Amino acid sequence: MENPCSVHVPTHILSGWICGNVIPAFGPRERFFCMIAASAPDLDGLSLLGGWEMYYEIHHVLLHNLAFAVALATLLAFFSRPRVVAWIVYFALLHLHFLLDLLGSGSGWGVEYFRPFSAVSWEIPFHWEFLSWQNYTAAFVTIALSFGLIYWKKRTILEYPMPRLDAEIVSALLRRRHHR
Repeated sequence: MENPCSVHVPTHILSGWICGNVIPAFGPRERFFCMIAASAPDLDGLSLLGGWEMYYEIHHVLLHNLAFAVALATLLAFFSRPRVVAWIVYFALLHLHFLLDLLGSGSGWGVEYFRPFSAVSWEIPFHWEFLSWQNYTAAFVTIALSFGLIYWKKRTILEYPMPRLDAEIVSALLRRRHHR
């Protein structure tokens, strides 16, 4: 394996927030849950705390699979409205995460999609390395879209966990824009 990383975690988080902002029925909690769904599989990256060997064995294995996608989408949808739409969106975001990792993690990084039932690793022949222009472009696009959403929707990724800070950031950014 050439690279010990997957697609940038902030790119995953922002991709979830962007998608959550596209669903008119979603409120702050559902948009927050979109960020969780889009980034949660990388929690298996905490295996690095056990050393590089453990990381190589567990990352893209433990939480990058269908069973985790079904379980997390179901859990998040239980606390969401509308539930069916939320489940579909969360499930899709988890799969967007898997796809981005397959594309942007470099050679040797597959996804064991049917784990724990099968250890077959899915890989695709057309991928790019972690430190590539493609990943930097994806990061730049998600950051740019996120700033666009701040100005358009008047909210940030902090709207649910820290609503006061969210309001202060939006206010400061809008004031700065109007002073130019």
